[in-house]
Amino acid sequence: MKILVATQKPFAPVAVQGIKEVIEQGGHELVLVEKGTKEDMMKAIADYAGLIVRSDIVDKEVFDAAPQLKVVVRAGAGFDNIDLAEATAHGVCVMNTPGQNANAVAELVMGMVVTLIRNRYNGTSGTELLGKTLGIHAYGAVGRNVARIAKGFGMKISALDPWVKDEVMEADGITPIHNLEDLYKNNQYVSLHIPATDQTRKSVNKALIELLPKNGVLINAARKEVIDEESLAEALEARPDIRYVADVKPDNAAMLEEKYPDRVFFTPKKMGAQTAEANINAGLAAANQVVAHLKDGWNRFQVNK
Repeated sequence: MKILVATQKPFAPVAVQGIKEVIEQGGHELVLVEKGTKEDMMKAIADYAGLIVRSDIVDKEVFDAAPQLKVVVRAGAGFDNIDLAEATAHGVCVMNTPGQNANAVAELVMGMVVTLIRNRYNGTSGTELLGKTLGIHAYGAVGRNVARIAKGFGMKISALDPWVKDEVMEADGITPIHNLEDLYKNNQYVSLHIPATDQTRKSVNKALIELLPKNGVLINAARKEVIDEESLAEALEARPDIRYVADVKPDNAAMLEEKYPDRVFFTPKKMGAQTAEANINAGLAAANQVVAHLKDGWNRFQVNK
């Protein structure tokens, strides 16, 4: 069978070589479309059984163009770039590769925070993380890695995640929190790791942000859609002590950077998974999952029904 790797942001060459070896050892043919558009993907995909993407859009048009498609794997944790309803309607299994980018994202979270609170290293006095409180909003693979690294800074850590048992957090030395408002009002730093779903889009709003203690910092390495951006601007206006750092530049970034240059920090483009190690890990995981699904229907990380 033929498997297509179609990515606007290419995998590292060593990752591509590893993907190729996994797919060919599984008895399949690999075709690579790098730095391509959605149209390039659609032109190439007509007779392919498997598809590997990164942040590329896979919607009804793509599924309609791929009558032989059986499986799509998103090399990464998030999968909001794939239309799950259309995948299901077309009989296609969609999987992600959870945990493969987790350490890379977590390291970036702490790097962004340090950059912000040390005033971008401009020679002025900043502040330290030792003894400060950190609340983790969703204690999945990334959240757990953030907690692990934050412990090294000597932070006091709590987390909210209804899907994780208290004893799991406690075994990690993390204090469980069961109320969203408590997470925000009891932590100077709050790090977001929730997916973008119908329930979470624009859920982080002015009312929540203003619960942060004095000199609160909101950190977003998840999805920009989970922030109510208009509400964020209002919170920053109302609370001159609050700061916002994100790996997912908001639509109103230019306005925020102009009005609050010392209180916001955004990476120029999403950088969370942009390490050589994460690139290789996610690519190889995606290749193995495609091959396993085509062999015997393996679908442990399926995200659609």
